[in-house]
Amino acid sequence: MWCSVGKRPLVVIASGVNWDGVKGSERQLAEAVTRYADVLWVDPPVSPLTPRRFRGIGGRGRHWWPRLRPMSAELRRLTPIGPPGWTRPGIRSVTWPLVRAQIRWALYQGARRPAAFVACSQHALLGYWGDEVVDVLYGTDDWVAGAELMRQDPRRVARQERAALARADLVLAVGPELARRWRDLGADPREFPNGCDPGAYRNVRSVEPAPLPDLGGPVAGLVGQLTDRIEIGLLEAVADAGIGLLLVGPHEPGWEPERVANLLARPNVHHTGPVPFEELPRWMARMDVGLTPYADTAFNRASFPLKTLEYLAAGLPVVSTALPASRRLRAETEEVALAADAPAFARAVREAAGRVGEPENVTQRLAVAQRHSWQARAAEFAELAGLPGSGSIF
Repeated sequence: MWCSVGKRPLVVIASGVNWDGVKGSERQLAEAVTRYADVLWVDPPVSPLTPRRFRGIGGRGRHWWPRLRPMSAELRRLTPIGPPGWTRPGIRSVTWPLVRAQIRWALYQGARRPAAFVACSQHALLGYWGDEVVDVLYGTDDWVAGAELMRQDPRRVARQERAALARADLVLAVGPELARRWRDLGADPREFPNGCDPGAYRNVRSVEPAPLPDLGGPVAGLVGQLTDRIEIGLLEAVADAGIGLLLVGPHEPGWEPERVANLLARPNVHHTGPVPFEELPRWMARMDVGLTPYADTAFNRASFPLKTLEYLAAGLPVVSTALPASRRLRAETEEVALAADAPAFARAVREAAGRVGEPENVTQRLAVAQRHSWQARAAEFAELAGLPGSGSIF
């Protein structure tokens, strides 16, 4: 039971990603929203037959029942059980009623009723919690455009998406591209871009840097997963230019295995593998430039990469492909450079590295990050969702 029962509203955030995974936009928003409300975070369901995916804090082996545990005084985490093969046709029809029942169980355990229910996926979670609850659909990606990447049927995802839009009282879209598509489906979305946590990187230049071999010359860094969202030719061009390349994050084994192996074998390239969020400032301290080398795909064009804002929060200049989100940030600051091809990308990285420590440039980067903080996003969310006291901070 939450210590603030009866005093603060409750927001349920049913995420599309596990709490223990990459600390992405959904988790960071959830943590920021605790300023205004208690939060029940709901992981995606997990079958008891897949124990490796089910391990949480202190959890080992297989579990045959949902787990509800505190993450802080204001936030509880529910990991619901799903049937074996819960994503398969035929079985999906029982998955989400089962998940909804487990959410009701968790609410009963805390003697709570939600003020808002946030669905971060297209699944059947909205419209089941009472007329007084604000049902929120929160789109951080274009699920239809990314369906094939996630090995899902785009037509089925599109049907689920339309049903979720119809049930939502409030629709939040990460950018104008997704908002435009949802508007064409009859919704009235609000643009709700990703944010960053400037406080997490406030002392990045004073922390003890992570151990790193000499890569020669300036160091360009990429934080995040190495997947087919990345244009590998841009990373190769940076390494070809004699610039050190620091890659921080996991590698998807099936993505360009031969080219990735050759890239990682170069003496001026270092790959850390997965790194906890709390350790990122130590690795950012080793960088002179942050990279957002996303491929030009429909999925990426509708996205808003967290890494771009996090580089700025760490005081780093950024070189990005010309994603719509990056173009919008470029309109705010020249510290986000855009490049159309591999040679231009490498040149922009070297130019950006030459001004990494100039005080005026650092100040500009930090100011942009502050405008896009998760605290600012949480304040906007609280006001849109009508949480009590949300308007008092402005």
